[in-house]
Amino acid sequence: MVDKPTSGELFGVPYNFERPSMKRLLEAYWQPGEEMLVEKPFGVGYTLNLANWRSWIVVAVAGVLLWRERQSEAEAARDDGPVEVVVDD
Repeated sequence: MVDKPTSGELFGVPYNFERPSMKRLLEAYWQPGEEMLVEKPFGVGYTLNLANWRSWIVVAVAGVLLWRERQSEAEAARDDGPVEVVVDD
């Protein structure tokens, strides 16, 4: 029986299904001198390199967008009151 590869590339997208160790996880998310996106330590695709300053901008923008969404949901919940509906026949 042929063993299936546990890591490699498929159509240019990396994959890795080897069991991750704590050292490999830390090395994957913190790679000084590398680009913003690096290969995921487990799974398919790429992840953010937290040693790159651009990654922190992405995290901050995502945090602000999430905060604004929750604020608008809270405002919408406060504004729920009687609504008048007019139907023309």
